[in-house]
Amino acid sequence: MSATDSQTALDLAHAAMMADESDDAARLRFYERLADGELFLLLAEEPVDENVTPELFELSDHAFVLVFDREDRLAQFVGREAPYAALSGREIASLLAGQGIGLGVNLDVAPSSILIPPEAVNWLNETLGQAPVEAEARIEEIGTPAGLPEQLLTALDAKLATATGLAHSAYLAGATYEGGARNHLLAFIDAVPEAQDALAKAVSEALTFSGIEAGALDVSFLRSSDPLAAKLAQWGLRFDLPQPEEVQEVGLSAPGSDPEKPPILR
Repeated sequence: MSATDSQTALDLAHAAMMADESDDAARLRFYERLADGELFLLLAEEPVDENVTPELFELSDHAFVLVFDREDRLAQFVGREAPYAALSGREIASLLAGQGIGLGVNLDVAPSSILIPPEAVNWLNETLGQAPVEAEARIEEIGTPAGLPEQLLTALDAKLATATGLAHSAYLAGATYEGGARNHLLAFIDAVPEAQDALAKAVSEALTFSGIEAGALDVSFLRSSDPLAAKLAQWGLRFDLPQPEEVQEVGLSAPGSDPEKPPILR
């Protein structure tokens, strides 16, 4: 079986993007898959401690590093044993941002073969670096969610599926605040305190890559004993987050999420 016999999530997202180049939502979903997925970065030499030296290629008037979404695709491209580093797309974007280096993705070995220029890498890194805005408002009434686009619900479901062990569940509902303001609310139940920022950022990214304004959804964190949690269970749309099979150190399961010591690009 060749490396291109089965399609990956990145292949499918790329095909949807290329099917209609005017479809902004499809393009955003492709970049989201690229950021969230694990990629195999071709290196010029074996990693030394936490330093990685990517192989650089001069293509289309820019320097590019090459990444592949499967190890066998990298091996098929190189045709020999070669050093590589497994990193998330968001880590690689962070390493390359501002250096005038683009991304060559799955070149010549998959239907998702594409060159992403340096300015697009910079945009992706800036987009991923945006933090949600904190605010406080008292909720007076909870109701059913209504009018949210299907692509946002799909994006939320995909994001929360990677947050293993970070919260018990989440509810999406309509909320009316003190003063009469209304908005949609995503409330996490029994979230790990250290994971709250990461969860809020994941929701913010789901909004961004769905083409939805960040203000279209509020995020809160509740204990299951909170009276509001019972109202959310009654009226809200429930998301069950994956739970670890055994006790382990708390951390985002998505590769490259908030790493303590990101690799150093040399």
